[in-house]
Amino acid sequence: MFDWFQPNDVLWVIPAAPLLACLWIVLVGHVVRRQYAHRPVVLALAVSLAAAICLLIHVVPSGFGHAGEHGAHGSPSHAIIKHLYQWISVGQLNVSVTLRADAMTALMLVMVTSVSLLVVIFASGYMHGDPGYPRFFASIALFVFSMCMLVLAGNFLLMFVFWEAVGLCSYLLIGFWFQKPSAAAAAKKAFVVNRIGDFGFILGVFLIWTTFGTVDFEALFGSPDLIREIATQDPAIFTTICFLLFVGAIGKSAQFPLHVWLPDAMEGPTPVSALIHAATMVTAGVYLVARCTPFFVLAPTAQMFVAGIGAATALIAAITALTQYDLKRVLAYSTVSQLGYMFMSLGAAGADVSLATHAVTFAMFHMFTHAFFKAVLFLSAGSVMHSMGNVIDMRRFGGLRKALPITHITFLAGSLALAGFPLLSGFWSKDEILAVLFSASQDAKHGDFYKVILGVALLTSLMTAFYTFRAYFMTFWGKERFPEEAGHHPHDAPPAMAGPLLILGVAALFVGLIAGPTHLYGHYLEHTPGLPEAHAHEPNLLMMGVSVVLALVGIGAAYFAYVVSPSVSQGLKKASGPLHNFSHEGLQLDWLYLRFIVNPLRLLARIAEVFDKWVLDVIVDCVGFVPSLFGAVLKPIHNGFVQNYAMVMVVGLVVCLVSVLRALAGGM
Repeated sequence: MFDWFQPNDVLWVIPAAPLLACLWIVLVGHVVRRQYAHRPVVLALAVSLAAAICLLIHVVPSGFGHAGEHGAHGSPSHAIIKHLYQWISVGQLNVSVTLRADAMTALMLVMVTSVSLLVVIFASGYMHGDPGYPRFFASIALFVFSMCMLVLAGNFLLMFVFWEAVGLCSYLLIGFWFQKPSAAAAAKKAFVVNRIGDFGFILGVFLIWTTFGTVDFEALFGSPDLIREIATQDPAIFTTICFLLFVGAIGKSAQFPLHVWLPDAMEGPTPVSALIHAATMVTAGVYLVARCTPFFVLAPTAQMFVAGIGAATALIAAITALTQYDLKRVLAYSTVSQLGYMFMSLGAAGADVSLATHAVTFAMFHMFTHAFFKAVLFLSAGSVMHSMGNVIDMRRFGGLRKALPITHITFLAGSLALAGFPLLSGFWSKDEILAVLFSASQDAKHGDFYKVILGVALLTSLMTAFYTFRAYFMTFWGKERFPEEAGHHPHDAPPAMAGPLLILGVAALFVGLIAGPTHLYGHYLEHTPGLPEAHAHEPNLLMMGVSVVLALVGIGAAYFAYVVSPSVSQGLKKASGPLHNFSHEGLQLDWLYLRFIVNPLRLLARIAEVFDKWVLDVIVDCVGFVPSLFGAVLKPIHNGFVQNYAMVMVVGLVVCLVSVLRALAGGM
């Protein structure tokens, strides 16, 4: 099948297609109708998705089974590499623009291109009539191109370039409505906060080069003995590399304490929120840590730090989501919390290296299922916002399930998957994370630490089910209420928006069932070069049962508090008092950052400005004033009269002659 297809020859098609679409809109978009600006992007992403599927088929041999060092039928785990050109050659630093694809890459690309394609189709209806319509789709195409290149990068330096490009595109898209002060501020906040994490990432890349003499993935991950030798000889440097790389992941994947930018990113158009939260930017940090598994498995301290930050982030975001009234912000904090789940799984191998492959597999699997159910939730929220006249405060509408039947059913599908309802996508991926954390908690040395992590994961699971269905019941149940901005007869999603919603809704329900219990996803991912050999994994029935109970209890509690007896939720709000406000304000973290970091830095900047203006500038002006003093003395001579210039020349000549004669006389 597809014998004509050579993956290494057309690997460049996946990122090139959206790049060409972006260039087309920028260069010739002004000569075609503005309402057609989405068409080249849709076509480009369809081409990229087709190429990614072909890559998925060819990068791992058909009939694959358990991987280890070799795939099914003795086929070795390998990567497809395409060298484009030599980029840097300075001394011992040689870096080329190289595309590299393996099993992990192929799965990521299918996820990125498929979700992005559906989001773009949805956006063609959602953004219809916006004056920045062509600019929006040009930015989206550039965003997807950057993400594809980040995933396909064959070395750390190239990955960092497109890591920064993804951040730039997020700035452009979050601040798309730059006329709004809140949107411009949110874009700047996302850009600045991510620079903090990116600084750690680039330091990690420099340290990798100075330690190993290369930044190429194939050279690094293809030499496990070299990695093991350096980890043994200099464990401090090796652990520092892992910490610095994870700092980059903290920024990009919005982990504590750099998570504060992601909820504010809701100021961008809803399709942008869906793209950032589901398939592109925030998944880059998870991908980075998973890609660097050969490093992290030899740095248990770093892995425990990864798990601890993930647990703290998941809990903080879940507590904050409990009291939000902005529907999109509830989903934003949910994304932060679910990313914390993924990092908890990635850090589980700190207890036992034999858990490494399963830890990576379950984190990546949860990222895969999360992409679909979070995309449908955000797009459904966008459909609600579109119908309610851009109102997204859940206190201003309710009972929308009859007025918006398609949006209602798709939001319900995404909510059930996110809450971990039995047999749906989120259930399979989240249950596997709980299982690997349970295994880590049985370790004799680090078991107590991972027991705490497991406890946080279980508590977060309960809160996730509650706040997800709190949002669902507040939006779609109760008495039918519309805000004034919506008019008297709000309409459901038009066909361009309804189609992607339904496709994503079906995927949210069943993609986990197809790839989870069949171990299809895990067996494929195990063919990634560099992953340790995986041992057999059995389902953890205890964790599965606890997960089901927690999901049902959370859903039931939300139903009771917001449908059966709404007075209960009002009573809890009054009784909690300051605690409710503390949660609603994001645990006051933004206030703390503003008071203890931002304001002191602003004061320092003000002092520097005053010092520059009244000290440095004065010194420079004084230095510049000295030549003007000489000019004042010489100015009468330089008056334009030839006779004055002749006199000066004669005087100068006389002085020279006298000096020469005196020198000759002295010499005699």
